[in-house]
Amino acid sequence: MGYAREDYEGKPVIAILNTWSDVSHCHSHFRERVKDVKRGVWQAGGFPLEIPAISLAEVFQKPTTMMYRNLLAMEAEELLRSYPADGCVLMGGCDKTMPGLMMGAISMNLPSIFVPAGPMLRGNWQGKTLGSGSDVWKYWDELRAGNIDQNDWREIEEGIARSPGTCMTMGTASTMTGIAETLGFSLPNASTIPAPDSNHARMASYTGRRIVDMVWEDLKPSDILSERVFDNAIKVLMALGGSTNALIHVIALAGRAGIEIPLERFEEIGRETPYLVNMRPSSKYLMEDFYYAGGLSALLEGMRDLLELDVPTCTGKTLGENIGGARIHNSDVIHTPDKPMQAEGGLIVLRGNLAPDGAVIKTTAADPKLLQHAGRAMVFDNYNDMAARLEDPDLDVDADSILILRNSGPQGGPGMPEWGMLPIPKKLLKQGVRDMVRISDARMSGTSYGTCVLHVSPESWIGGPLALVKTGDIVELDVAGRRLSLKVSDEELAERRKQWKPAPRKFERGFGKLFSERVRQANEGCDFDFLEGNAPTPEPEIH
Repeated sequence: MGYAREDYEGKPVIAILNTWSDVSHCHSHFRERVKDVKRGVWQAGGFPLEIPAISLAEVFQKPTTMMYRNLLAMEAEELLRSYPADGCVLMGGCDKTMPGLMMGAISMNLPSIFVPAGPMLRGNWQGKTLGSGSDVWKYWDELRAGNIDQNDWREIEEGIARSPGTCMTMGTASTMTGIAETLGFSLPNASTIPAPDSNHARMASYTGRRIVDMVWEDLKPSDILSERVFDNAIKVLMALGGSTNALIHVIALAGRAGIEIPLERFEEIGRETPYLVNMRPSSKYLMEDFYYAGGLSALLEGMRDLLELDVPTCTGKTLGENIGGARIHNSDVIHTPDKPMQAEGGLIVLRGNLAPDGAVIKTTAADPKLLQHAGRAMVFDNYNDMAARLEDPDLDVDADSILILRNSGPQGGPGMPEWGMLPIPKKLLKQGVRDMVRISDARMSGTSYGTCVLHVSPESWIGGPLALVKTGDIVELDVAGRRLSLKVSDEELAERRKQWKPAPRKFERGFGKLFSERVRQANEGCDFDFLEGNAPTPEPEIH
């Protein structure tokens, strides 16, 4: 390989798990950025080894990257177990790469540090600032309604993603990298630096230097993670107005550390934590603005009275020490608890006879008028059924109807695709309708918006109550009461259950078969049942 003995002898071996690939736009700069990480490792006296890991490219991978999050987690864990690594740098950022890489690293429990990909630059179209995802949905509706034409749409597509990096709205990517930093796995403010910014390259080299020291200190995930740390992460999720996907990922991450987080914990913390960051899709600004306003460190400093500050982090210092001296430079972007955007976090957990194990709604991105609503159900049995009927001018819906999509959960999707922001029927778009109550066992993109009830558990594919709803049934959403109810008698539901028949499995081989047999439900984190917890795994034998 061309190395001299003195290049590696007596030095910590640092595995750099790099999720770069030609198919992942979000990570397209990682081929260069890994050189910055290596430079830092060399400078600190370590020996870097770059190891490719599967790239979960959100916009290309079918049926959904969520189906392959657990595969990346397994790969990360086994790469670190089977190769001679003393510590690792995790390079990710696109939605499922952060939880996938960190789940594997937590299970392996080597000294680990995370390099977030960073958000892309702001989009632009005809002088308007575009936010990835959020403005795609917005202008796609305008295209379907006939208010813009195909030339406009092409210009929007060409102007919305101007650089490497993840979505620059507060979607799942920025939510999860912010959570990684709060959990103590990234350097201070690393999660908010735009991908093309020169500070991003410097952060990568600092990370390379720091992981070598972490190896000598033997600072492992098990030394950092605790219930108090995860409480901090949930508080930051609420303050950010973050993605609903984070509930699933945080539960899975905690599960790898042997920590159980019930859905109610999100609700408890959300009632005590205000929404503080004025960002799309809930509000106005984008990640560049958040970074210039002081970034995550400034947010944490502004809400320090709400946080557990004495918890350890990858820097070797406490969270409180990391954020000391950070300042908010634009109070319209980053608010403080005394002047919040909203008094409570926007992620609300619902229960009821339609979601006995829970569902979630993001109220900061919903129409307030629909948060207490009852209407007739329009049921779609699957995504193709929905796509085939939404454009029908004779579809029997009005603005008060409730759209329901089923068979879109962990097994039914499969992989729980981001179908939860059901499109508004075309005939209603032409009438000016831009939001309706929509209910599914799917997820939705963190960049999405609308009055969407998601993650209905248990999912319909395995016989959850969503499987029993019929078009015309009355469904009631009561966010204040935390209820999601189907107004059908227990006797009628029991009769319908007798008629329900499970569908055959979708896979007979490969990862799909493993996934469908061992994946848990949304309220349990969608991890594989045999990967939860922190039971010891024997080291591979050497022959």
